[in-house]
Amino acid sequence: MQLRVYAPADEAAVVELWQRCGLTRDWNDPRKDIQRKLTTQPELFLVGEIDQRIVASAMAGYDGHRGWVNYLAVAPEARGKGYGRLLMRYIEEALRARGCPKLNIQVRAGNDEAIRFYEKIGYATEARVSLGRRLIED
Repeated sequence: MQLRVYAPADEAAVVELWQRCGLTRDWNDPRKDIQRKLTTQPELFLVGEIDQRIVASAMAGYDGHRGWVNYLAVAPEARGKGYGRLLMRYIEEALRARGCPKLNIQVRAGNDEAIRFYEKIGYATEARVSLGRRLIED
């Protein structure tokens, strides 16, 4: 798998990947999420390709205090081959190079497959409560 920065021509393939991976929700318009990401650290919006087909993606960012990852996706048929691990290691290095001391990841309750993946690559569940408030309705 080759990693590269997202390009506008990737939009349809990335949205389709997120849908196949169960990452989209009715209250989040994935196309709007993409457009928003492109305004802030677009170089940390990554896709993974095999034979010119997008099989992985992740949006990462650093707010000056913590790093974050959203929309980490690996196509179901490409899982178990180390692509998610490769993507996360790349992100960790990119954030470390920016001086980021810690990376946080939020996983929806019940997404046990994602939790197992993150635990396997060295992440630990922390005692936190995630609070949120919509500022813009999509």
